[in-house]
Amino acid sequence: MSVAVVFDSAGTLLHTYRVAKDIASQELLPGIETVNLTFSSPERVLVIIHVHSREVIAADPSGLLSSYLISQHAGFGVSCTRKITTADEIGDVLYGDRKATIGDVQDCIRNVWAVCKREAVVTLNSGVILNMADRSIEFTVTTGGRPFEGAHEAVRELHRLGIPAFIASGDRVTKLEKMADYLGIPRDRVYGVATPTVKAQIIADLQAEYDKVVMVGDGINDLCAMKRADVAILSEQQPGDKPGELYSVAHHIVKNVIDVVEIIKTLAEA
Repeated sequence: MSVAVVFDSAGTLLHTYRVAKDIASQELLPGIETVNLTFSSPERVLVIIHVHSREVIAADPSGLLSSYLISQHAGFGVSCTRKITTADEIGDVLYGDRKATIGDVQDCIRNVWAVCKREAVVTLNSGVILNMADRSIEFTVTTGGRPFEGAHEAVRELHRLGIPAFIASGDRVTKLEKMADYLGIPRDRVYGVATPTVKAQIIADLQAEYDKVVMVGDGINDLCAMKRADVAILSEQQPGDKPGELYSVAHHIVKNVIDVVEIIKTLAEA
């Protein structure tokens, strides 16, 4: 039986630390789950902005973030949203915002660097949470991550068994490719800036090629893909509460990503 395994990135392959900054209150929210924050309002859209952290840090903190993005010709990708909207509408809000400053993103980046300075940070992504009703940037966000213990071994063992591993994540492609190189996953098996709907479509596409497709995830943005997969595995390796819906669709629950290998072995031998 042919089997393929699709991993989410943050919280599944990567131990992840996130911080958000509330633009209205100027409060930093360390350790926040940005997906849950986004899904808590139907008007919110989590957007990954295509900027380099060190270049952002070097910019004038008082400048408007929207003006900086325009000047840098910085694109964006939609990570997750409950609201059905177009890229043009999202771009209008992102590039037209008059509240968030470059300093708001800098605060998030510095916080992640400070927390992760003793670790090998493999990925670092920044973005914003837009409020489409207010037509403004409501939060700036930065995420840093490093592979979980066991992630490299899990991918290596799956490939040794002839089972391909894929990554489908809301993170930027360039950052994911760096992690994929580290883990030994070919870049053509990496799908970045994947919304919940896109993740589910990736599963469906792979089901046309493989007898069984497995989805390994840990967050509410993985729910659609876990429902669509032949086998859904919920990872609890990242600390924090998980939405109850994930437990209701999961066929297996693991504490360490390496435990996925034994599940896949059993499935492949069936």
